[in-house]
Amino acid sequence: MSPTSTANARHYVWGNGCDGWHLLEGDDLSVIEERVPPGAAESRHLHSRARQFFYVLVGEATLEVEGVSHRLRAGEGLHVPPGAAHQLRNEGNMEIRFLVISAPKSHGDREEAAS
Repeated sequence: MSPTSTANARHYVWGNGCDGWHLLEGDDLSVIEERVPPGAAESRHLHSRARQFFYVLVGEATLEVEGVSHRLRAGEGLHVPPGAAHQLRNEGNMEIRFLVISAPKSHGDREEAAS
């Protein structure tokens, strides 16, 4: 075992200039750090099995869950239960960095949701 960070974790690019780093890749638990530039957003979606916890490290994120928008500042997080349609957006003027913790892993358990 050795420490994990964005410097040595598996990296991927998504959306319009967004980054993700797999800090922990287990079938039962996933921890990802993501970076989202101003104006970017993920598509609205849901997970049928995975529950997720979004925790903001830097900046301010808007996390819409089932039609209710929540403003999350650095040091704040929100739980998204399985089956809840959601979308994370960066409506601010600086990048945001956050952790998304999923149990079980959310990859392969995603379906698009109506806007």
